[in-house]
Amino acid sequence: MTERRSGSVTLRMIADELGISPSTVSRVLNSANGDTAKWAAAGTAQRIRDLAQERGYSPNVYASNLRTARSNLVGVIVPRLQDYVLATVYEGIEEAAIEHGLSTFVTNSLDNDENRRARTAMMLERRVGGLIFGDAHLEDPFLDEVASQGIPFVLVSRHTGAHTSVTGNDYLGGRLVGEHLLSIGRRDVAILAGLPFASTAQDRTRGVTDVFKEADIEVPSERIVHGPFDAAGGRAAADSLLRFRPYPDAIFATNDFAAIGALGSLRDHRLSVPDDVALVGYNDTPLAAELPVPLSTVRSPMHQMGRRALELLADLMAGRGVSSESLEPELIVRASSVVASIEQR
Repeated sequence: MTERRSGSVTLRMIADELGISPSTVSRVLNSANGDTAKWAAAGTAQRIRDLAQERGYSPNVYASNLRTARSNLVGVIVPRLQDYVLATVYEGIEEAAIEHGLSTFVTNSLDNDENRRARTAMMLERRVGGLIFGDAHLEDPFLDEVASQGIPFVLVSRHTGAHTSVTGNDYLGGRLVGEHLLSIGRRDVAILAGLPFASTAQDRTRGVTDVFKEADIEVPSERIVHGPFDAAGGRAAADSLLRFRPYPDAIFATNDFAAIGALGSLRDHRLSVPDDVALVGYNDTPLAAELPVPLSTVRSPMHQMGRRALELLADLMAGRGVSSESLEPELIVRASSVVASIEQR
């Protein structure tokens, strides 16, 4: 066999080649004094060491520092801290960190893979004891790489793969919206679905479409428009939906700010909310209740999400086992989706 040597060989590559878990490979290669009996059989441990040497594997210096330095610093990476939802999640993280004697610092990735890699490297250079990612992408190879290096981390708000995460139950939230729209007689829903690589967008969209499918109503693909989770993105998505008739009789925006953008587009098209088009958002940001037409939305436990993410990470850093958590949402019905009855008028 030709010997291959590369500085880019990872624990994941070795694990895949041997058909065993990355955690077993990590424990064997990083066991103090070569004591691997509690992690793997002697033969398996030797195969791991032999293949690591053959492939030119070099232990990740940052991961090694994490194990030895026992830093009380936690790094948090989010797409945009100016986003109200993410800022609220971070408040929960910071609050719980103080209670656990930990310090945090946060940086933005702008949902860009190159930025995220650079920010992660910067955090590891600061010897963080663990990481919280709020910008996970579905089918995300970067997080697999981080996991293969033995670095403790937790995902918050979004999930992907088998990585430990704390999220809202976004699929259930989408179902709550679908059931509400059907209950008020809306059958032609359009969805401002958000970013296609975010689990929040996909799960909320799937929740609505599944409820409609169960009622024998198919939501056409042209009624589902992806775009940024902000007012400008919501307006652009709604504008594209309203270019053609017939107009939908309901719009579900997977983020309150996208719903606010849609509200402006509906106004410009001289469509009344909710008489012509019912409108529902997601997250129940404080602004939702104060709009000229108060916004129906799904309340997501953002602050608690942040707290639990930090608490799970603290457990991981202490060597304790953890499991992913999905927190319950709540439908908040307001004037944007409820037409006043004759008695109320």
